[in-house]
Amino acid sequence: MVASSQIIPGMTVSVDGKVYRVESAVKVTVSKGVPFIKTKLKSLLNDDVVEKNFKVNQDVHEVSLTERRLEFLYLEGKDYLFLDIGSLDQVVVSANIIGDKVHYLKEGTELKAMFYSDTIFSVELPQFLELMVVKTESGDTPMHATNATKIAILETGAKVDVPLFIESGDIIKVDTQTNEYIQRV
Repeated sequence: MVASSQIIPGMTVSVDGKVYRVESAVKVTVSKGVPFIKTKLKSLLNDDVVEKNFKVNQDVHEVSLTERRLEFLYLEGKDYLFLDIGSLDQVVVSANIIGDKVHYLKEGTELKAMFYSDTIFSVELPQFLELMVVKTESGDTPMHATNATKIAILETGAKVDVPLFIESGDIIKVDTQTNEYIQRV
């Protein structure tokens, strides 16, 4: 437990049985009234942002998340099955936790997952992945144009803008956070 006056952005707290990351915390003093702590909290389950006020020095339950390494195995119905590398247990992760990261998942991809008890709240891909180009859309731009690109479809289904010289079968390095081509491998 921490006092509400000790809440800082980045902290993880449990409020009404739900786990949130603190986005902002400000002490508000009013001329006639009791000061309070105004916070913006982001739900770790569904990314909803809520505003919550706390009395000064009200007890708030701080939560510590644990990081575990997972390896993607396969899609099982609408959920994704992973192997916990540390314990060798199978972990089922729902599609809403994976979100857009699904475009970079292939068998054997390792990622970091944040857990509170046995509940998984978020996953983080490696920043760079090497993936094979399955198909490229024809570039209508002349070869001599500078910065000309075309769209490549990768083995995971992701679509990335690539230079015109990239062809099907090439392995490329992709930044998973910005969805950008880095280099041909």
